[in-house]
Amino acid sequence: MLDIEIAGAVANGASLAVYFTSNTARGFQDALSTAVHDQLHTPSVLSISWGSAEETWSDQSMECFDQVAQEAALLGITIIVASGDNGSSEGMANNQNHVDFPASCPHVLGVGGTRLIAAGNNTIHSETVWNDGPAGGASGGGYSNVFERPEWQASVVTMPTRGVPDTSGDADPDTGYNILVDGELAIIGGTSAVAPLWAGLIARCNQLLGTRLGFLNPTLYAINQNNGFRDITQGNNGAFPATPGWDPCTGLGTPIGNRLVQALAAATGRSVSTTVAKLAASAETVSTRSRPHSAA
Repeated sequence: MLDIEIAGAVANGASLAVYFTSNTARGFQDALSTAVHDQLHTPSVLSISWGSAEETWSDQSMECFDQVAQEAALLGITIIVASGDNGSSEGMANNQNHVDFPASCPHVLGVGGTRLIAAGNNTIHSETVWNDGPAGGASGGGYSNVFERPEWQASVVTMPTRGVPDTSGDADPDTGYNILVDGELAIIGGTSAVAPLWAGLIARCNQLLGTRLGFLNPTLYAINQNNGFRDITQGNNGAFPATPGWDPCTGLGTPIGNRLVQALAAATGRSVSTTVAKLAASAETVSTRSRPHSAA
């Protein structure tokens, strides 16, 4: 319900399809492949709020998933994946740093989490890395032990491997999202909320620009960060602190919807009217990891 309600709230005219599968690596891959090649719904954006540390996956499973993600890119589909809710260790007991897969897949947009305190008049008082400690959750992020650094990260990531996440959004349950579950209101957060938030935003950008942005990581890293993102420079996710520019806890930052759609328009050679662009502003939204389930 978290995934569906957030995606639907941001892109409230969109059609949503939910794919159910068994909680196994094979089941997960089958669901992704089914969604990517769904000729009935022809999705333009897939939201995935599921994953686990890279070390819990087989090399074959990760390779197969990445292959399907590349097929999605060729079909103009954007895949957005939560980076995890257990900080830089991703809950592993060996006291080492780990990143979540499939957020670390080089052909998806991995999204981390922040704590957002709102002020009056729809403004933001402060926004920091989400970190409520070991018992409360924190934004997943760090450096892959499997995938090499993609070319499009070369200018901002100093390590030789894939940096996670790429972007972020409000994830702290204390500053989270009002949703309705079985007739009861609840406030929920986690990076599971950020994936559908970004999915709704990209769906709106697709509509406003009259195109499918598809695999947009190279484009996002190429645009001026100040033109589309709120840079998060305070807090940490355990081993990694927030810094100016990209960092391994909040990525490039959180989206400023109306600026981002204009930056994407310029980067892709599309046009969007000033009047229509104002509609994107509300996608700056504000407001435990949900169970493995959906691609919306």
